[in-house]
Amino acid sequence: MRVSELFIYPLKSARGIALPFTEIDAFGLPGDRRAMVTDPDGHFITQRELPALAHIDVRPEAGSFRLRMEGRPEIAVAPPHPDRRLDVTVWKSLVSAALADDDSNARLSQWLGREVKLVFFDAAARRTANAEWAGEGTPVTFADGYQILVTTTGSLKALNADLAAHAEGGVGMERFRPNIVIDTDEAWAEDRWAAIEIGGIRFDLVKPCARCIMTTQDQLTGSRDVANPMPAMGRIRMSADRRVPGPLFGWNVTPRGTGRVAIGDAVTIVEARPEGWPFKVRAQR
Repeated sequence: MRVSELFIYPLKSARGIALPFTEIDAFGLPGDRRAMVTDPDGHFITQRELPALAHIDVRPEAGSFRLRMEGRPEIAVAPPHPDRRLDVTVWKSLVSAALADDDSNARLSQWLGREVKLVFFDAAARRTANAEWAGEGTPVTFADGYQILVTTTGSLKALNADLAAHAEGGVGMERFRPNIVIDTDEAWAEDRWAAIEIGGIRFDLVKPCARCIMTTQDQLTGSRDVANPMPAMGRIRMSADRRVPGPLFGWNVTPRGTGRVAIGDAVTIVEARPEGWPFKVRAQR
């Protein structure tokens, strides 16, 4: 097994950036989900309620954070002053985030057709993943809950096979917004991995990822008039564990070291989960 793709999503819910290699630190992949759009009260906004975020292309650069949308002048956002802050919420987490300048917020609001704020997870921001799953004191940025999301090609192939069997089309891996994609022959093998090693770094698979409406949206246009993976996941990937309800695809991962990971790196299973994960059995009709 080898790493086949690497991605970061600098602005939560906007377009991703493919990488040939990446450093790994305690937060996961540097630059991943370091910025976020919120409503005026600081509640996080994603493609779930604002599909237009899929139109935004992001390029972090030295001294600026550049936002692009077709047909609009680029927005170059300067690093916010560390004293200019907004308390924001990401699910149940409250984070003190750095707030972008008024002009950038006004222009982004025009793009999205509603009042929004752009915030950054800077050096003063603090947030940790759920200790029940990831262990005590593991830092995380604006991701939904954990540092890294891992998916596998074998599982996507199996999902698309089910979609095809029901004449429901097919989907690409971008629908699931992974950070690390692993090339595998076996479908759902990751359910039986407790930990893997890549580039000498241990990664613990701490919790399966329950999927939402974002998987039904084209990740370049935000359109939902495209193939929908939810029916297939409902047929073959419905969790039977009440702690993580719903359809599952991919695993949330917490790194236990630092280093570098590159496309082509070997992936080794260093700890197994023989029992896998329980799934509901769909009655045959």
